[in-house]
Amino acid sequence: MRIGTENRQKTIIAAIGGVLALGACVYLYEELFATGPAPAPQAPVVVASAPVVTQVSGQAGGNAAKTVGKTSAALDPTLHMEAMLVSESVEYSGTGRNIFSASSVPVGTIPEAIAAARPKPVVALPPPPPKTCPPDCPPPPPIPLKFFGFETSAKGARAVLLHDDDVIVASAGDIVMRRYRVTAINAKSIQVQDMQNNNTQMLPLLAN
Repeated sequence: MRIGTENRQKTIIAAIGGVLALGACVYLYEELFATGPAPAPQAPVVVASAPVVTQVSGQAGGNAAKTVGKTSAALDPTLHMEAMLVSESVEYSGTGRNIFSASSVPVGTIPEAIAAARPKPVVALPPPPPKTCPPDCPPPPPIPLKFFGFETSAKGARAVLLHDDDVIVASAGDIVMRRYRVTAINAKSIQVQDMQNNNTQMLPLLAN
């Protein structure tokens, strides 16, 4: 009888231990899968220190700026709508010209034109009178051209002139060498005017 009683006690103790172990397993299972994995540790938040804000005068319709703080602990991250509404109500009140308005130019500020848009035509002056020379003045220099020949065409006669080794063909009214004007052409001579000295000379046709 004593041996059976001891076995019964061991059986009861083993049953109680098994129930406790089963309850511990159920508790750990619920804690592990019901709540999910543990969240990862968050990195520490670094707050930079704010610069010092100096107080300036506000514009018309606004308030003066204030110093909000010198350290990160004094900053307030709350969004204040009242301050934003005050800044939105500020209107442009400059004293200069509004570049977005064509009617903002003050009257009388556009300078008047200092000259006409189209200048007046230049009136040609008459040629100077011929120079008078006293009786003892030297004669004008000879014209360095030679009348070598002439040709006729539908446009009229043209004189063939020589100046050193250069051959020049000119009609009546043409200017040669920027100084001599051919005024008349004949069969045996031509009339040439020296415009610099206001002198006219006759050049005979050279004999062949």
